[in-house]
Amino acid sequence: MSYNFPKIELHLHIDCSLSFQFVSKHVPGISKEEYQAVYNTPVNCCSLNDYLACAQAAILLMQTKEQLVDATLDVIRQLEADHVIYAELRFAPLQHLTQGLTPEEVVEATLEAVHSYTGPVKVNLILCTLRHFTKEQSDLTADLVIKYAAEGVVGLDLAADEVGFGLENHQEAFERVNSHGICCTAHAGEARGAESVIETLSLLGAKRIGHGIRSVEDSKLLAMLKKDDIHLEICPTSNHITRVFPEGAEYPINHLLLNRLSFGINTDGRAISNVTLADEYRWLNETKGWDVKDMLYVNERALEASFISDKEKEILRIKLHEGFEPFIGSLS
Repeated sequence: MSYNFPKIELHLHIDCSLSFQFVSKHVPGISKEEYQAVYNTPVNCCSLNDYLACAQAAILLMQTKEQLVDATLDVIRQLEADHVIYAELRFAPLQHLTQGLTPEEVVEATLEAVHSYTGPVKVNLILCTLRHFTKEQSDLTADLVIKYAAEGVVGLDLAADEVGFGLENHQEAFERVNSHGICCTAHAGEARGAESVIETLSLLGAKRIGHGIRSVEDSKLLAMLKKDDIHLEICPTSNHITRVFPEGAEYPINHLLLNRLSFGINTDGRAISNVTLADEYRWLNETKGWDVKDMLYVNERALEASFISDKEKEILRIKLHEGFEPFIGSLS
């Protein structure tokens, strides 16, 4: 059974997705076993913070212009192999300054990689601020989003420790980005429950929610998400690894599907989660009973929720539908 249909991915962290090929170039002599032990999720990962800690080794390999260009192209090539036709890659520029790059140089390096790529995947960038960042750091990240909005940066995100830190340092950054007509997303409803999603939507004005799977805990919230067409960036394997929903638990994704909410399927971190989108869809088919029409539905909704123009969406919609035509009926 093939899962080579075209895909949309909106929630993908560059620093959580570095391949063995990239790491072995920048850490000469590293074995596949060493790579797996450091850059894939360890067996004892049992929380979101454990998952986040796994990204630190990768971030250390993304501190020069060459490394940032290589890392971005590395992830884009993985997307191409996975038959992704549109992706929004995210990262936190302020985590890449230890060897002297300025925040602007960090963003420009990743944009250089995006602009140099001439293959079939259309890519844009989302810049992340982090929950533990100061107000000044969040404001600086917002400034970068605004400065590079015309060059391929399409949004602002808030990521990291949802439990340990509030939103007070980040509200003004989101307000400024929103006031410039630039879209925002934010992680919520992952380590915390539905109340986190409600708070994030209220205070940050996000158009999408990163993860958001725990929205199912509140029927009123689900009704609001549907009414306001808020898109959830769902990451099944990541949610299993971080014990948001242990793999043996009843993962409630079909509740979102049956209620026709707007949501898409994402890998979150391809290296840390050791997963592709094809793997995610295979799991949904084999354990949740999804057929190809369900898979087309979530890709259509992800495309509609993407941070690009209506004209660009229409071009990609045609490509998406043409690509799905050979698969209709094949996964019944």
